[in-house]
Amino acid sequence: MRWTYKPLPADEVETLSRTANVSRVLAELLLRNGLDEAGAAGTYLQPSLASINDPFLLQNLAEAVRRLSEAIARVQQVVVLGDYDVDGVSSTALLVGILRRFGLNPRFVVPRRAEDGYGLSRSAIDRALEEGRPDLFVVLDCGTNSHEEVAYLVDRGIDVIVIDHHRSKERVLAQGVLINPHVGSENDEADWRNLCTVGLVFKLVHGLLKHLRNENHPEAFAIRLRDYLDLVAMGTVADLVPLVGENRTLSKHGLRILRETQRPGLQALMRIAGVRPGQDITPIDISFRLGPRINASGRLADAALSVELLLSEDEDFCATTARQLDDFNRERQEIERQITEEAERMLETHYQAAQGVVLFSESWHPGVVGIVAGRVSRKYNRPCVVLGNEGDLAKGSGRSIDGINLIEVLGACREHLASWGGHPMAVGVALEKFRIDAFRRQFDEAVVTHAGEGIAEAILELSAWLEARQIRETLMDEIEALHPFGQGNPEPVFGVGGVVLRQSPDVFKEHHFRFWFEDETGRRLHGVAWKMADRLPPTGEALDLAFKMNWNHFNGRKLLQLELIDWRRGIPGGTSGCRG
Repeated sequence: MRWTYKPLPADEVETLSRTANVSRVLAELLLRNGLDEAGAAGTYLQPSLASINDPFLLQNLAEAVRRLSEAIARVQQVVVLGDYDVDGVSSTALLVGILRRFGLNPRFVVPRRAEDGYGLSRSAIDRALEEGRPDLFVVLDCGTNSHEEVAYLVDRGIDVIVIDHHRSKERVLAQGVLINPHVGSENDEADWRNLCTVGLVFKLVHGLLKHLRNENHPEAFAIRLRDYLDLVAMGTVADLVPLVGENRTLSKHGLRILRETQRPGLQALMRIAGVRPGQDITPIDISFRLGPRINASGRLADAALSVELLLSEDEDFCATTARQLDDFNRERQEIERQITEEAERMLETHYQAAQGVVLFSESWHPGVVGIVAGRVSRKYNRPCVVLGNEGDLAKGSGRSIDGINLIEVLGACREHLASWGGHPMAVGVALEKFRIDAFRRQFDEAVVTHAGEGIAEAILELSAWLEARQIRETLMDEIEALHPFGQGNPEPVFGVGGVVLRQSPDVFKEHHFRFWFEDETGRRLHGVAWKMADRLPPTGEALDLAFKMNWNHFNGRKLLQLELIDWRRGIPGGTSGCRG
């Protein structure tokens, strides 16, 4: 891993530090985010919900609001079909919950991965229509490219609204009402451009409330829209969309709402996942604790169970369901562990030379290969597609690395694919098994073409070099103002030079280790390194450490903790930090 650091002009750092009344370290971090004025910095550190744009700027949102208000006025039958990941589940819970407040009783359906596959499939639609033909069919987090399926619904006299953030591969939907931030707008810089589906549903509901308040609907005045931001934060963080613009504002406020959520289902899920009530919740809690348990139901069973959990007011049901999701998650973890080990052996044995990797086994569960693809991609610094067995098809997911757009790569391989779609960094694919070898070759060639001179060595960008004496709780308090961290707003990685470990690191649970060192005053700084026990730093030598800073909550106390990302041999006295 190659460390990089680009020093910023000292006068600019000093000026922003003085005018924004922040430390020089925070000023440097703000400048790296393009914030070079005190006013912009202040707005960024304390984003207001009042800054959210008019929802009606989104194309077709006004038409969707009109149709929903008609359904409310006429008490029509509505079906909501949402995808089975966290974004789809939280989107479904948000829309269904709001429509219930207005007296409707919408049915909701979540595609079953094994039976229906991904998205708006005919089998999922037919299952949704088993209880009768609705007046309105709302599709969430899929459907942008489902021309035939939308036509199938319209031909049956059903109005269709599609709310989705996935890219359009060919033409825009000819029927139905489509709300998609990537379709039909010239403004690529719009704050709402990167919204995922739950953010779009939030905008739709915002527009609906404005419309119904103008008509003096009493329930529209009784609803506090900010109370639904816990669901928005869940879906936005879990879906790995850039946490910039409106995504950042909604997520930052949503994480605060989530901390104090009144939803019995989320409270039960947080208890089972070890997230303490009232404690600050970070994107990591969603990505590694709450989100995986919701996803596990869609991967191994029926994600409708997760929607019911988020909507239910029955505490006994919520406690039981949360335990079920936890059991599914444990099963998923074990399956993923086995597949990851097999996938890594397969890559190292057969595909070590490939720049773009495609792995497949008849024994792999297609519902869990996405996380495996992410782990393999990160470990080997290569785009990776991992496929599992689903009848005559191989189905799975792909994950990419910085600089490689998987949508463009798969576009060059489309002749071999039965279906595909997603984001530049994460995709889902399906193909006939006899095409796997040809797809593998073309995928590798497309990655090589896309990368140009070849995939670069993994780079670790340092946000700032610190002296050990600067690593204090007051700096951590400032860093917290930059939350939430995620895609587009990465958590800062700091460097400190000339560190000497006086005691060997303490290995725990075989894979991790704890360590400590002292600053020049003798004050101890404690840290942890996850999954790095196979690469212990030496004692008694000068080291450079690259690390993140976080809080460790222990026995009711909040302690500063360093999270080691990488280490290298340095120069005594810390001067190695100046090399960058």
